[in-house]
Amino acid sequence: MKTYDVVAAAIEAQETGHCFALLGDGNMHFAGALAHLGMPFTYARHEHCAVSMAMAYARVTGRPGLATVTCGPGLTQVMTGLAAAVRARIPLVLFVGESPLRNSWYNQEIDQAPFVTACGAEYVRILHKPRITRQIQDAFARTQMTGIPIVIGMPFDLQESDWGDLAYKVEKAADLIPAAGKMFPDPANVTSIAAMVAAAKKPVIIGGRGAIAADAGPSCMRLADHIGAILLTTLPARGLFHQSAHSLNVVGGFASDTAREACLDADLIIAVGTSLASHSADAGKLYPNAKILHIDTKPVIYSQGRVAAHFHLCADAKIGVDALISEIETSYGTAAADNSWRNALVAKQDAAEYPDAMPFQVAPDVLDPRAMIKALDQKLPKDWFMVNSSGHCSYYAAHMTGRSSDAFLTIREFGAIGNGLSYAIGVAAARPETQVVLIDGDGGFLMHAQELETVARHGMKLLMIVMNDAAYGSEIHKLRVDGHDEDGAAFGATDLASMARGFGLGGVSFRNLDHLDSAYDEFIASDKAALWDFHISDQVVSPVMRRLTAAKK
Repeated sequence: MKTYDVVAAAIEAQETGHCFALLGDGNMHFAGALAHLGMPFTYARHEHCAVSMAMAYARVTGRPGLATVTCGPGLTQVMTGLAAAVRARIPLVLFVGESPLRNSWYNQEIDQAPFVTACGAEYVRILHKPRITRQIQDAFARTQMTGIPIVIGMPFDLQESDWGDLAYKVEKAADLIPAAGKMFPDPANVTSIAAMVAAAKKPVIIGGRGAIAADAGPSCMRLADHIGAILLTTLPARGLFHQSAHSLNVVGGFASDTAREACLDADLIIAVGTSLASHSADAGKLYPNAKILHIDTKPVIYSQGRVAAHFHLCADAKIGVDALISEIETSYGTAAADNSWRNALVAKQDAAEYPDAMPFQVAPDVLDPRAMIKALDQKLPKDWFMVNSSGHCSYYAAHMTGRSSDAFLTIREFGAIGNGLSYAIGVAAARPETQVVLIDGDGGFLMHAQELETVARHGMKLLMIVMNDAAYGSEIHKLRVDGHDEDGAAFGATDLASMARGFGLGGVSFRNLDHLDSAYDEFIASDKAALWDFHISDQVVSPVMRRLTAAKK
């Protein structure tokens, strides 16, 4: 038995369910031992992508993500993904090699811990065999309890050493994690807050990922019907209220014209299980006349440079909302709410051709991205899993409605493009029975297009939709407003469909929507992944970008 066999056994016992890897000297023997224990693997073409895949897998499954890369350059390649995982508070363990202890010099040697801690993650070195299993158990327990990713580093000559006759015991992190009970609100606080909620004339309820975790969606919809409230979600929780007739989709900078109007008019915002991030409030400009109530196990007062909430109900999201409903029914009766305000807003949104009503001139050989997304929303089944990336295109992709939050993923807390394809692969590994759809921009997609080979090699039937404006969309719009040359951000049209076909996958280019039906039928009949390359206008500017650039004038 080798020491890496014990490491593999200790990690396999944590029941992560999957490992995402790129092999090198520092981790290849460990990875082989872990695979021999039955751990499913996805082998990436780039270290950053392995970590990003693990992030998506963790977000979708609720298990800690697991990835492994080699030492030195293997680790330095993952800094962006690691920082993104820290910002998103995704439980993640990354096992990396370290340079060999026995060598006086090694060309890939580097002090690895500072790179990791600079990203906000934690670095754990394993140097003593008797402590291996406990350190691994502790790392998995801590990342699940804190949401802080942990990198485990171990010299690869130590990994490859004989284990000898040392005793060891493999233990699960689950044995260390306490079973936390539900958090109930203070009854006195419920009474005072219920009075404020019952008095609101134009209330808006915003649900976040905390509301999803607490299964608070149905309770929020009941509260909305009690008080005549509009329902919205943060972008990561899109679809939480898709079954309600009074949902206006997402809030924040990506809000539709009608949703934005509702927030600007609102006199009360009830934020349930959200982090009250700046984007969700459009940097504080979205609710100028509203009191803000935060229902959360960790209520926020001040966040990202602004006062985030004025009133707080410290409770589990579902329990807190249910307590408010009960108090309102007891103290203020069950009379029907005045629905005129929210009904008018819903009718207005239903009548709108697009979420953003700004007219644009679009050339005949490219598509208006709003029309493209509308057509896709009507064509693609509502139960397909949608992965939305970052960048200018993500505004348009956010407006696909009638889809459950359980079939949607976006990880945007670090604002990094280039992760979309990796996230989609991670979701496909987590949900092999589900059709996964990626919507990305050409700039971000091309950053890690080598993972098309990973898709082909692992036989994943992804549908990859690229909104191709032949540029970095956000940058060209900012440069135009500033009066600068945009050549450094505009690269010309790339034939991404041919690229996909070069990897043995399906590939279709679109400059109109005439053959969308036939492309869909071809994809359904095929057993391969496909890339749909939609050439879109670079003249259509999202409202969030228009507001951003207008502020600079």
